[in-house]
Amino acid sequence: MSRSDFSQRLLAWYDRHGRHDLPWQQDPTPYRVWVSEIMLQQTQVGTVIPYFRRFMDRFPSVDRLAGAPLDDVLHHWSGLGYYARARNLHKAAQVLCVRHGGRFPRDPEALEALPGIGRSTAGAILSLAFGERRPILDGNVRRVLARHAGIEGWSGSSAVLGRLWRLAEERTPGERVAHYTQAIMDLGATVCTRTRPACAGCPVARDCVARVSGRTGDLPTPRPKRSQPLRDTCMLMIAGPRGVLLEQRPAPGLWGGLWGFPEVASEDHALAWCRIHLGVEPAPPRAWEPFVHTFTHFRLRITPLLVRLEDPAGGVMEGAGRVWYNSGTSAGLGLAAPVARLLNTLNQEEGQAHGSNGELHHAG
Repeated sequence: MSRSDFSQRLLAWYDRHGRHDLPWQQDPTPYRVWVSEIMLQQTQVGTVIPYFRRFMDRFPSVDRLAGAPLDDVLHHWSGLGYYARARNLHKAAQVLCVRHGGRFPRDPEALEALPGIGRSTAGAILSLAFGERRPILDGNVRRVLARHAGIEGWSGSSAVLGRLWRLAEERTPGERVAHYTQAIMDLGATVCTRTRPACAGCPVARDCVARVSGRTGDLPTPRPKRSQPLRDTCMLMIAGPRGVLLEQRPAPGLWGGLWGFPEVASEDHALAWCRIHLGVEPAPPRAWEPFVHTFTHFRLRITPLLVRLEDPAGGVMEGAGRVWYNSGTSAGLGLAAPVARLLNTLNQEEGQAHGSNGELHHAG
């Protein structure tokens, strides 16, 4: 099979069945393509679209993103997960402004030197925004190529990844590169799906090794299973007259840069934390039902502990990475999904208790 045969069939399918109205397709500037590609990493298109629109409204250009506070960027990312993506976007925007005058370099090595941009993302920017012939290899493309060529082995291994990159390079056409790039991503997202692929509607099905051999369920080879350890933490929901106490997490590590509840190892440590860090002696905390939040490499069992402070001591002040947060009056902060979930539940509980609109009250 020739390179042109594969790409021609795919392009003909794209013209009739591909997606042409995604928001980042309407004005495919390098900036808009870049933001969309980062958002689409490990996230479905339907989830990304409203986030992308809000992000573009708030940060319409590289310089606006570079000059924004990280808190604001994380706030507009809250709920998308994988927050290192947002931190890298912010860092890369600043590098683009300082080193490249706010312009995206056309050199792939210069693009890949930016935080959070790898070979595939650089290829997507160059092909979708500039029309250059550059291959991409995101998750959808890996699946299409592995099935069509019958490539065995987990794509995370260097040998298999090298084969897939060579195949991606070989099959990328010299013309209509932007359309081909979108087409192969669309095919993986809408037809050659992870489960129950719609082979009857695939333009390259007739010579697909996985389909012909009945191995669409086996290819691509899944990642070797690893056990997900279960970790435990207790989140202190310290509620006072001015709101709920939140702390900003250190930039590196879990939920880096986001705002969340103070954490302790167990319920027994809750009162000691309040004495040491706040100088108060609250009533014993009320434990809520634990729940599990799943990450890529581990699961985190969270036990929420509600601590009420009727009259916090003067030492419980804002500043130094600590705020009294009120969802009704406070400025937007970047919140991890479990924190936002707990705040919402706490708001509902407050509303039911006081017959209010459900917002935590703010004194002054």
